[in-house]
Amino acid sequence: MRLNCRRLAIIVGLSCLIGALHAPAMSESLSEQHAALFEQLQRIHGLTDVQMKTIRTIFSRSSTIGQGNPAITRHPVTSEECRERLEHRSIRYENKEFERICGAKYMAPLYDPANESAEDAKACIDQFEFPDIPCAYPVIWVRAREAAEICSAMGKRLCDAHEWEGACAGSLGPPDYRFDLARGASPGGAIHQMQKAHNQAYSSSKAWSYGPTYQRGTCAASSVKSPQCGGGSWTQCGSNTFPAGSFPDCHSTLQVYDLNGNAAEHMNLPLNEDQMASRGSTTLGYTEMKGSWFIFDTYRAHEDWCRWRAPFWHGSRVMDASSHSNYHLGFRCCKTLRTDMVRTSAKTSP
Repeated sequence: MRLNCRRLAIIVGLSCLIGALHAPAMSESLSEQHAALFEQLQRIHGLTDVQMKTIRTIFSRSSTIGQGNPAITRHPVTSEECRERLEHRSIRYENKEFERICGAKYMAPLYDPANESAEDAKACIDQFEFPDIPCAYPVIWVRAREAAEICSAMGKRLCDAHEWEGACAGSLGPPDYRFDLARGASPGGAIHQMQKAHNQAYSSSKAWSYGPTYQRGTCAASSVKSPQCGGGSWTQCGSNTFPAGSFPDCHSTLQVYDLNGNAAEHMNLPLNEDQMASRGSTTLGYTEMKGSWFIFDTYRAHEDWCRWRAPFWHGSRVMDASSHSNYHLGFRCCKTLRTDMVRTSAKTSP
């Protein structure tokens, strides 16, 4: 079902302005926010107590990870409003076919529609930013290492950069890393050369998750920064995000949502094949930021087309204990499929 994007943009823009300037301080603490999140995670994703213990431990090691600093975050739309709007438009994100293929809720198969079907997918990606729950706020202030650890606890993994790009562009092609440019170079130098070559190769075919040109009002990008936010301070910068899936037209043809807007996302950038999460690496490569965040309709801080690769901002190894986090940076997970299981389930499915 398609929405009137202009009308939605006006409604959301007004609610954003009111929420940002006039909302009372949130009464919940960070621990209360975590408790509600953990309950949702276990109930909706069917996680075991062991999985939840691991996730709680990861959260407990950080003083900031969560859905934003409750004292200053002003969400333009509440979770309840999100659910009401989706219900009013008869929009549901449950997809039994995807669940059967991916073996998990709210994941989408990654494949090339020109040559493959969803049944041929060898990997899936979360349809929404973590916690991958419609109408829940994305988790931010998360380090790349923590993102990788949380994905692992979920039975998933951090996505490689080309997987995110394929999900956004609507077609997963073969890995396209210029590993030859990394040989003999420092990590920073290698990433610069690889990024430059990659962006030049794709610049003539720029596209966003929803189409070939940037569209205001289509994605969760009409919020505002906190008035006092001059840098990236926990005490001054609210994570003024929207609930996941608030903008149903903001999706790729592979049915992956919020790739543009809401929160930027950690991904894995390998400098050689041994660092590819999609090939089984757990040591992983270097940090790559994908997508854009909640203010882009009024201030486009950087490029955000699907196959664009960012400079090595705040860069480190993914598994560095001090890898970067900030108030508009989250993540989503991928999952490698056992193709024999996918094909067997396809044959036996009624």
